[in-house]
Amino acid sequence: QVQLVESGGGLVQAGASLRLSCAASERTFSTYYMGWFRQAPGKEREFVAAITWSGGNIFYADSVKGRFTISRDNAKSTVYLQMNSLKPEDTAVYYCAAAPLITKTPGAYDHWGQGTQVTVSS
Repeated sequence: QVQLVESGGGLVQAGASLRLSCAASERTFSTYYMGWFRQAPGKEREFVAAITWSGGNIFYADSVKGRFTISRDNAKSTVYLQMNSLKPEDTAVYYCAAAPLITKTPGAYDHWGQGTQVTVSS
């Protein structure tokens, strides 16, 4: 059972940056595809970014492309989400998740963290 713990959320002003981290408990972390999702109040959980186990393929939602960067360090069993030029519409709870395949579909992810709140003020 993979346990995921996110950190790095907070309250920032528009235009600022944040770096989210997601630490995994499982030694087989390197075999999982990792994704970041977010959920704003009253909205469905939406895909943000995903990365293959090797880091060789990366996918982003159009809404964050060019501003967010996903990366992973398999030696540390950690995946990151660098968020730059934050906008108020980026406000949400951000979740990391692990899946056996690369996908943008939340239902395909087997393991989820508890989430970290990101609030961007205008």
